[in-house]
Amino acid sequence: MTAWLSAGLIFTFLMVLFFIARWGGVRAVGQTPVKTLTFLAILFTSGLDVGLIMFPLTEFGGYADTAANPEYAFTNPLAIEFGFWGFLIWAFYFLTCFYFCIIEPKVKFFEIPLVKRINNAIIIGTCAFTAYLLLINLPWYLPQLGDGKTIVPAFYGIVFMAIAFAVYSSTSLRYVRFLSLATSLLFLGLIGFMWYGAVTSEQGSVAEWASSLTLLGGYFANIEKFALPMNDYHEFYLFWWFSWSIMIGQFTARFVGGLSARQLFAAMLVVPSIPLALWFSVLYYYHTHSLDTSGIYNLAMVIVGVTFVINSLDSLIRLYTDNLNMTVARLGKSKYIWGNIALMSVLTLLFQLNFLQIQWVGAIVIGLFFSCFGYILLRKLKPVMAIEPEEDVKVDYRKIETA
Repeated sequence: MTAWLSAGLIFTFLMVLFFIARWGGVRAVGQTPVKTLTFLAILFTSGLDVGLIMFPLTEFGGYADTAANPEYAFTNPLAIEFGFWGFLIWAFYFLTCFYFCIIEPKVKFFEIPLVKRINNAIIIGTCAFTAYLLLINLPWYLPQLGDGKTIVPAFYGIVFMAIAFAVYSSTSLRYVRFLSLATSLLFLGLIGFMWYGAVTSEQGSVAEWASSLTLLGGYFANIEKFALPMNDYHEFYLFWWFSWSIMIGQFTARFVGGLSARQLFAAMLVVPSIPLALWFSVLYYYHTHSLDTSGIYNLAMVIVGVTFVINSLDSLIRLYTDNLNMTVARLGKSKYIWGNIALMSVLTLLFQLNFLQIQWVGAIVIGLFFSCFGYILLRKLKPVMAIEPEEDVKVDYRKIETA
């Protein structure tokens, strides 16, 4: 699996460089374009899930234990956490977003029946994995509802409500857009709330937090070490990013509003990384100063974590239902809602039983990357290489209002 993953990573980064060099000036316009700020909010909230909120405080200690994990000794835990979530890794989404917006209409690889079935199975499985992550992390963040270790009925109820809300939100792109913007603001509010709590604590100060923020330089000074898997846990993260890459690219491509490939690349790597850097630095401050997060802080993180789950799920549910023609218009709202709730709930429980693994999904996605490349070389190379910048690209931002 390591060799397969490494081959996929090398291929992905080479393709990113090729896209920028060959089509850097090509402007991308999706089917339902939105303004850049809205596009970035949809990208950020759809492209991340509850792990962003719930993983870091449980991971910093492992990254700091270089005796048990010597592969982390090259930099600090904050830089490693950021490297697992930020900057370079978002090149995956740039590659697939640009592909689905500009290249796929000429290739139609994902309209091949077998490929289409595999792609939709990946989307559905990853939706369920997102709900599963919320389920298994709730005991740690809401110990007052149980013993802090066991998944109790209340946690199943929270996940079920998140799935139900996401399914309903997926019935209209207007809901998806509104929820993405609202969640982005809510996340920024969470960062500010927890930052204030940290710097005004007895052990805290603004100057000390600002100093700890500079630790992120350890990532950029060692960025090449994050390009290939450094251990099994890093492999898990990279397979996880691969598993999301095609479907997030496919979904966000419909919202691109006229950015050139170079602008899209810069926006997708830099803009999401800024709130990620601030968030991880605040959490790292809590970790290093042993600040208590119980009570209102944990509750705030759970609330934002649930909204990230809803955002991720509504985007992906909308994607696979469109792909499979399981739309509200065709099925009716009642059948659409209850059918998707049942599907997501059952698959979430299958992850709980360890019947499914996200690494398998990521490995299949890498296979789709290679298959698509081979298909283009054999059958569609001429029309793809003929892609040139359009002189006059018109963008109609009103399309989403009727979608």
